Amino acid sequence: MNEELKYEEALAQLETIVRKMEANEYDIDEIAAQLKVAQRLIKFCKDKLTHTEEELLKIQAERE
Repeated sequence: MNEELKYEEALAQLETIVRKMEANEYDIDEIAAQLKVAQRLIKFCKDKLTHTEEELLKIQAERE
């Protein structure tokens, strides 16, 4: 996943994939590829949230 990608951009891409899947806009050949992209985006978002939470906890601990 691109390190320059922002959380909001990744989430928007993921929402687009979900919307298109729900609307049956992908043909059978695209579904597997889009699911792989979605998996990478989900991991990216989870990792970003985890990293941010860890940083916030560290900052909070330093203030106490």
